[in-house]
Amino acid sequence: MNRHHWIGSALGLALYSVALTACSVSDNSSNQGNAAASADTSDMPAVQWKESDEQQLRDAIAQAPKNGLRSDLFLKGGETGPALTQAALKYASALANGYSDPNKLFEVYTIPHQKVDVRAGLQQALQKGNVGEWLNSLPPQTDEYKALSAAFVRYAKLAGQTAQQPISSDTAIKPGARDSRIPAIVAVLQSGGYLPDSNPPQPQGSGQQQQPAAAPAVYSPALVAAVKQFQSDSGTKPDGVLGKDTIAALSTGPAARARQLAVAMERLRWLPRTPVATRIDVNTAASFLDYWRDGQHVDHRKVINGEGDKPTPQLQAPIVQLVAKPTWTVPKGIGEKELATKSQAYLQDNGFVQKGDQWVQQSGPKNSLGLVKFDMKDDEAIYLHDTPAKSAFALPDRHRSHGCVRVENALQFATALAQEQGVLDKFTTAMQADQDNGFVKLPKEIPVRLLYQTAFWDGSRIQFRPDVYGWDENIAKALELAPGPPEKIQQPESSDDVGP
Repeated sequence: MNRHHWIGSALGLALYSVALTACSVSDNSSNQGNAAASADTSDMPAVQWKESDEQQLRDAIAQAPKNGLRSDLFLKGGETGPALTQAALKYASALANGYSDPNKLFEVYTIPHQKVDVRAGLQQALQKGNVGEWLNSLPPQTDEYKALSAAFVRYAKLAGQTAQQPISSDTAIKPGARDSRIPAIVAVLQSGGYLPDSNPPQPQGSGQQQQPAAAPAVYSPALVAAVKQFQSDSGTKPDGVLGKDTIAALSTGPAARARQLAVAMERLRWLPRTPVATRIDVNTAASFLDYWRDGQHVDHRKVINGEGDKPTPQLQAPIVQLVAKPTWTVPKGIGEKELATKSQAYLQDNGFVQKGDQWVQQSGPKNSLGLVKFDMKDDEAIYLHDTPAKSAFALPDRHRSHGCVRVENALQFATALAQEQGVLDKFTTAMQADQDNGFVKLPKEIPVRLLYQTAFWDGSRIQFRPDVYGWDENIAKALELAPGPPEKIQQPESSDDVGP
């Protein structure tokens, strides 16, 4: 059975709470990475399950697929007494904290992890007789989570109804062209809601037998507009040309999209329900930054972050100071791999000088950190900074750094932060001074969360991005939506060579 067929079958069957058969995943005996794999009932008094409470629990778990979770992870059928209590706690923990534990899945994960002891909540819900209502209150109640849930249900349903075949990407299709692949592309766009369904279902009893409308074979202006929106939502260049990357995204299929959405919901369940009101969130899958001040979204800009083999780790750390006109001390590994072969003319032209056994790039217009650095306090030596390579921000795929995060219009952003914190005069003076590394401490540290969301809601639409770092698969395994046990993902050996 091929991988995509397995995903489609499993998700479709899970959605309708049908017992998994040939396409099921065998129980991961080690349950590695699964925070909710077992429920501690040691401190729970014996629970006498009323019929109404038990029915509420079973009804709630039957709706587990709305959270991207398989119902049979919690109830196999026929549980009573302590086994029912354990199922209730296991499902409640999965909703409140996540089914998996990110610290068991990733060597580096320092974002605060939601940890709720659900035993007291279950006891209270049983006393009040509102088990179902209590369970429904545990996952994130945000608009984003609800949008991801609705999208998951839709894609999982499509996965159970269709077996989408890959679309050939050997040649590009330009607007106005006639191509035999257009009908298949139209079908994908219709299933994703980018085009209206040309064959809507007829009312029962109408007596009409509608013949399927023939899909067009011409890449018309209406299709171009739909493709541009799809490209924008998929992180590819919205030029309307059906090239290799766009066709690959169209070929992804509803089963893989459903799994991507399930993983995205799990990542949101890991996070505390009330984030710090003033913070910077960076989505390293989509390469953009959002700044929240006092709970209000005040800024959105592009970033450039780690390449596929140099992933920017998932962490939370504060910006503690701004550095005007920074120098860059090149990590030894980067110096040996990338500077050792450069000519003396190149090194001199780009401001590299050797100090001891390391290269240092002097501040200036060609410095890799640009004109400003946002110093962060973290063990991974990750920070935000400017860059002289401004043109890279126009690229759809901005995974191009050694792990640190380059910020679009960084000087403008730094100036705004300095003004908000009442240190603009100090920052301006540091920028104008005839010296390097002007340190300007922020009176209030600003937490930065480096998140990784390959499926997310932009406030109006669901967006998807390629899994550049290959992290989705491991979480899907922990959710038992992919075959095999999860593993702890280690930072690459080159992580000591983090840089711009």
